[in-house]
Amino acid sequence: MKASIEISYYPLKEEYIAPIQGFIDRLNTYNNIKVLTNTMSTQVFGDYFEVMEILTKEIHKSFELPGSIFVIKIINANLNPASQ
Repeated sequence: MKASIEISYYPLKEEYIAPIQGFIDRLNTYNNIKVLTNTMSTQVFGDYFEVMEILTKEIHKSFELPGSIFVIKIINANLNPASQ
């Protein structure tokens, strides 16, 4: 099953850009998912189980920083604009 996931990450600290960029950079190291980033969110596309395994791992790493908030929307469809 394909999944499309929209993620917004809010580190609650003054220096918030580096943790966000680090999270996005880590997602971009995986070849089996597609990652699109814009000014409001990051979108991830791929196989549901693969994407969820990756997000579980990478969100856990981000939670090492106290006060990390994630807002996530998931749909069980491929909404990747590149595949339309």
